[in-house]
Amino acid sequence: MTQQFDLFVSPEAAPVKVAGPAAMKRHSPAALSEDDMVRRLQVTGRYRILKKLEPRFVTPSARAGFPLRGVILDTETTGLNHRKDEIIEIGAVALTFDAAGNIGDVTGVYGGLQQPSVSIPAEVTRLTGITDEMVAGQMIDLHQLRAVVEPADLVIAHNAGFDRPFCEAFSPIFAGKAWACSVSEIDWSARGFEGTKLGYLIGQTGYFHEGHRAVDDCFALLEVLAQDGRGEGQTPFAELHDASQRSRVRIFAENSPFDMKDHLKARGYRWSDGNDGRPKSWWIELGENALDDELRYLRSEIYRWDEADPPIKRLTAFDRFKA
Repeated sequence: MTQQFDLFVSPEAAPVKVAGPAAMKRHSPAALSEDDMVRRLQVTGRYRILKKLEPRFVTPSARAGFPLRGVILDTETTGLNHRKDEIIEIGAVALTFDAAGNIGDVTGVYGGLQQPSVSIPAEVTRLTGITDEMVAGQMIDLHQLRAVVEPADLVIAHNAGFDRPFCEAFSPIFAGKAWACSVSEIDWSARGFEGTKLGYLIGQTGYFHEGHRAVDDCFALLEVLAQDGRGEGQTPFAELHDASQRSRVRIFAENSPFDMKDHLKARGYRWSDGNDGRPKSWWIELGENALDDELRYLRSEIYRWDEADPPIKRLTAFDRFKA
């Protein structure tokens, strides 16, 4: 007779052979706890368990020792262009932290829908689940949103280059804020992650969540940022906070020879057509400690002129990720 493995029966309650007609009889099974079931699957080495992410508790009274305030923010929009597309949902989770990048408490949450002036594209509805019916008559409450965002020393978004222009076009609440980007300012690859999309990060952290709704994504990002350093010596949040404190430089290879465009592109330069207020040129953004080496490269390999002096703009968290 072949014995079958039963996840819901403890080893002590496994079937036993007895004499006579009761040979197939089992003792009463003792149900395993949820933790026991998880351990039993994991010990086989054939399963990876994802736990449903539960939003952190919002405390009415933050603990002492975390004097800085941050807000994790996410938007859903009708499209990708902040000049013509509109926000249809904003989610924001406020938190406290200290100068070393240790997270304290969640102190506030806001989520709100807004009816746009046009119908929501079908692709956006497919991605977010937000329909025209859901947003009909809805308006983001700026008073409640301000209460969450205004105290923040740092605004964090997963792709701040997308969210910041939309938010600043939407309301002056966001003017003058320092921003950090959890996509570009954390070395996820060095931490063993296979990609930077939030779905990858939350899955490899051991959770699943309802993606592409603003508040849910904010809580998911918080959990990813709060994970231990995995041997890196600091949490992702601490790495992000450190990066936000450092100045960066944007170099514009203005008037570079046309036949050098492929070399610049291969090195990581991007093209600006001048419509966003930047010089019409190829440009790159680097840490300030890489400035001298990059200027040497431009002068020797691109301009081939030792006196070339391409425009440079120094950036801090207060002006990074702007449109």
